[in-house]
Amino acid sequence: MLAKVFSSAIVGLDAVLVEVEVDIANQGLPSFTIVGLPDKAVDEARERVRSAIKNSGADFPAKRITVNLAPADLPKEGPSYDLPIAIGLLIASGQIKSTIKTMLILGELSLDGSVRHVNGMLSHAILAQKNNIKNVFIPSMNAKEAAIVSDIFVYPVSSLLSFFHHLNNTIPIIPLRPTEISDYYSDISFDFDMKDIRGQEKAKRAIEIAAAGAHNILLKGPPGAGKTLLARTLPSILPQLTMQETMETTKIYSISGLLGNDTLITNRPFRSPHHTTSHVGLIGGSSVPRPGEISLAHRGVLFMDEFPEFQRSVLEALRQPLEDGFVTISRALGRVTFPSKFMLVAAQNPCPCGYYGDSTKECRCTASQIARYQKKISGPLLDRIDIHLEVPAVKVNKLHSEGDDTGEESEKIRQRIQKARNKQTDRFKGTSIATNSEMSNKHIKIFCALQKNANMILSGAISKFQLSARSYHRILKLARTIADLDNKETIEAQHIAEALQYRPKNIQL
Repeated sequence: MLAKVFSSAIVGLDAVLVEVEVDIANQGLPSFTIVGLPDKAVDEARERVRSAIKNSGADFPAKRITVNLAPADLPKEGPSYDLPIAIGLLIASGQIKSTIKTMLILGELSLDGSVRHVNGMLSHAILAQKNNIKNVFIPSMNAKEAAIVSDIFVYPVSSLLSFFHHLNNTIPIIPLRPTEISDYYSDISFDFDMKDIRGQEKAKRAIEIAAAGAHNILLKGPPGAGKTLLARTLPSILPQLTMQETMETTKIYSISGLLGNDTLITNRPFRSPHHTTSHVGLIGGSSVPRPGEISLAHRGVLFMDEFPEFQRSVLEALRQPLEDGFVTISRALGRVTFPSKFMLVAAQNPCPCGYYGDSTKECRCTASQIARYQKKISGPLLDRIDIHLEVPAVKVNKLHSEGDDTGEESEKIRQRIQKARNKQTDRFKGTSIATNSEMSNKHIKIFCALQKNANMILSGAISKFQLSARSYHRILKLARTIADLDNKETIEAQHIAEALQYRPKNIQL
């Protein structure tokens, strides 16, 4: 007898429909074969399914069993096919009489028949919604994540035995109540606050501009100047994720198995990879491509401390994602594209010892060492960073100051940034971009109108500093963000002047 069950597979960030066909033949020696490009985890499902069926009190047929995972040319990986294979086998053997044409089934089986968590559940649920599959049977631990998707019924399955009883109409499984994404938004708390950072007023202003337009920023200064603290405080002033951004980010973390106890990612991601991170770890890859750090930082912050210490090949691989907002990974088994619209926050010392140009401590490096250290970051990569900021050491009297000498709270700064982001949302409505940093040359012509004096200042800067075309456009994007914070529709002279201050001082691009 032949049985067919619907399941799904993850390709990139999306799920595709997989038909699990189970055939039990009366002729031939007893065997259990899985075909359809299964990986090792799928192939081992034979033993998990066999034990789970027996330990659930059902009969495992001692016949020739063939399982086909269609389409046959799509690689299948992971243990999520255990439950659909077991259900298909019970239907094909006549132990379940129910019809399952409108069901999507996923789950890993334990040997005792209990159902375990699987990754990428949000993508699977979205697939069911698009294909008008109303009933989704998934592990209980994944149920809340899938219940966010509308127009489907999510059934939390705790064991193969409970699913068996449900399909035979003896003990029904109650579907989970649908939930709204807004139910998961709550008061946000952060470990760091801008008010606790003494001094560094110019740096805090630059951080605010970067957050308002999602601009890349490079912090350069001596050890202990506060570069890392500034970067780790940045999330406290970033605007809240929109509904669409929440879904995008949650899909990435779900597929990567990094959701943990969270149902949704409601705070903007902050990723801080170590400088020994490999090319695959940062960009993504492996034989079956998986998201790297730049995709895990999508719609959030990628903080790269000790920037020059990263391998040169790793840094150069950032160039295309920084420009395009996505990364395409090609392997023998296929090609996938992952989103990578992140804010790059890089921090570095000015020289190997860290004190070149510092007024309080003498630098011990030679000229050749300093030049070699600074050349570790290529010009084209620096050209993709909008804000270059010198962060000097904080004076001791600032640290010991008492009374009301505290900075502005992150919450107040976040409110200003949210207003600037709202202006950008209205400006780019109907387009594929969300922030000023994502503008193309076409958008710049439309949305970056300059006053006459502003145009004169910019033209003079281009001639004097021999700025590249990319630098010219990035200055306009940055000036547009500064104008948004100033609540101005047109870019004025002071906005261009401030944007020019954030270009690198010692490198002409």
